[in-house]
Amino acid sequence: MRNTRPRRQQILQRLIDQGSVQVAELVDQFGVSAVTIRTDLGHFEAQGLATRTHGGATLVRMPPQEQDIHEKDALNLSLKESIGMRAAQLVQPGDNIIIDSGSTTMTLARHLRDHRDVTVMTNGLNIAWELANAPAVNVLLTGGLLRKQSLSLQGSQAEASLTSYSFDTLFLGVDGLDLQFGLTTHDEAEARLNHRMVERARRIVVLTDASKFGRVSLHRIARLDQIHAIITDPGIDEATREGLQRQGIEVITAEPPL
Repeated sequence: MRNTRPRRQQILQRLIDQGSVQVAELVDQFGVSAVTIRTDLGHFEAQGLATRTHGGATLVRMPPQEQDIHEKDALNLSLKESIGMRAAQLVQPGDNIIIDSGSTTMTLARHLRDHRDVTVMTNGLNIAWELANAPAVNVLLTGGLLRKQSLSLQGSQAEASLTSYSFDTLFLGVDGLDLQFGLTTHDEAEARLNHRMVERARRIVVLTDASKFGRVSLHRIARLDQIHAIITDPGIDEATREGLQRQGIEVITAEPPL
């Protein structure tokens, strides 16, 4: 299991470069069994990235490329700002919440500065910095290994830090949301920590602009039936809105300011 992540990343890169892969060649390359390679290819097929063929697999959809936090900050600024403002309206005095790291969730933190009697746990250095001078907001950091690309803390220490807490709401950012596959992100450790967050909160609210709908990144965070609400922008298409509502998910549209 320790080598699963780098092997799968290399296999996916080979799929992207070549368009297809063969089980026998991958067995020779990685020195693992054919069963292991077929499991890897099945993982990509389940995500809608590849389709299995006789003796191998073929790429059917390119995974989105990850951007670092500074690049993300510059995208869809007004949409993210309205989403963060609307999310802040859900936070009441006395609430204990988790805010996941990310560029959209950072706008939520910005709109919480004047809230009172709120406790926030986060794995995001950018989130903690936004709230550092908020006089009536208590801030807890998960600890863990810093992932510089996303300014997020992750790993076993971050995961263990959640076990002693129970939260009212998790505000979660994602890299992809697919009606079949659920919520996904680029990084495996980030996905594991986000999954732990989902387990520790009574209400799960996803913050995402509409550009993330229909995307599938490499690692799944949670199924859609595990979340309660999504805050997004007016760009959401009706098919996606109806698909989410059929699963009992409240869809909240954050209108940008005039």
